[in-house]
Amino acid sequence: MTTSGTDHAPYVHRVSIVVPVYKGERTLPGLLEEIAPLTSDFTTADGHQAVVTEVILSHDNGPDGSDRVIRELSATHPFVKPVWLSRNFGQHAATLAGIASSGGDWVVTMDEDGQHDPAFIGGLLDTALRERAQIVYARPDNLPPHGFVRNTASKTAKRILESLFGGGNASEFNSFRLVIGDVARSVAAYSGNGVYLDVALGWIARPAVTSPVTLREEGGRASGYSYRSLMAHFLRMILTSGTRGLRLVTVVGALFALAGVLFAVYLAVNRLAGGVDAEGWTSIMVLLSLGTGAILMSLGIVAEYLGVAVNAALGKPSYLIVRDPASGPLGHADPAPGPTSAP
Repeated sequence: MTTSGTDHAPYVHRVSIVVPVYKGERTLPGLLEEIAPLTSDFTTADGHQAVVTEVILSHDNGPDGSDRVIRELSATHPFVKPVWLSRNFGQHAATLAGIASSGGDWVVTMDEDGQHDPAFIGGLLDTALRERAQIVYARPDNLPPHGFVRNTASKTAKRILESLFGGGNASEFNSFRLVIGDVARSVAAYSGNGVYLDVALGWIARPAVTSPVTLREEGGRASGYSYRSLMAHFLRMILTSGTRGLRLVTVVGALFALAGVLFAVYLAVNRLAGGVDAEGWTSIMVLLSLGTGAILMSLGIVAEYLGVAVNAALGKPSYLIVRDPASGPLGHADPAPGPTSAP
C-alpha cells in the first residue's frame, strides 16, 4: 500500500541575536537568562518553528566590567559568541561587527540594557513572514523611557530626516529590529565608515514593516548617550542619507539670490521715487549679515560631506575585530613566578 503524499518536517528558522555591549555589566546576565529558553525550538503565535542558534555579544570597550561578564556568560552558555573590538567604535559599528559575525537565517539586533524584551522576537518573525518583509522594526506601543525632551527631540529629528533629507521611513528606525540574514551581512560587509545602519539597509532592501512591542525600563542605568552624542548621531543620519543636503544648500542659495534681486528692484524703485536714504548703510549691513550667514552655513554642510568622502577615501575602518584581549599577550602581562632557590 502506497501513500499519496510525503510528510515534510517543518522548516525551523534559525535566528542570530546581536547585542552591542558598552555598559552591560549589570544587565547582560538577566538578558541572557530571558533568551536562554529561545535556544530550544519554539513555536511562534502564527505557528512557525524557530530557534535562537547564537547570541553575539559585541564588546565595544565600555568603562565597566562588561568584558568579564561576557567571558563568564560564554563559559556558562554555549550559544554565546563573543566578538571583541580593538577599541570603542560606537553602537552602530559594534552592531555591524556582530552582524558580520552572524550565521543565522535571520538577525535580530537588541540593546544590552533590558529595554527590549526577547519575548517579542517571535512576533517580529511572524510579521516578516506574513508581510514577506526583509526588515521588521519594533514599533513601541508605549513611550521610550528616555524622558519627554529626548523623546520629542528624537521624533522631530526623524521627521526632519524624512521630509528634508530623503531618509526613507526614518520615523520607524529602531535598534530593536529583525533583518533577513543575507541582507544584514551584506550591509555589514559594504557599509563605509560612519554610514548609518538603517539608511544603508534602506539602500538594498524592500520597504521595512513594523511589529508592535512594549518597551521596558533600561535596567536602572543612565543612558550612554549625551545630548552632544545624540546630535552627532543625527548629523551622521543626514550625511549618510544621500546628497539631498547638498541640494538643500543650492535651494537656500537660490532663495537668497532671488530675495537679493527683489530687494534690489525695490530699492531702485524707491530711489527713483525719492524715498530711499542715500546712505543705505542699514540695508547693506542686513544683506551682508544674511548673505554671510547663508554662505557659512552652506560651506559648513559641504565640508561635512567632504569629511565623509575623505574618511571613505582614506579607508578608515568602521570597526576591527580582534581576539579576546585576555587570551592574547596583553592578558599575560604578569611575569611568571621564577624558580625558588634551594635553602
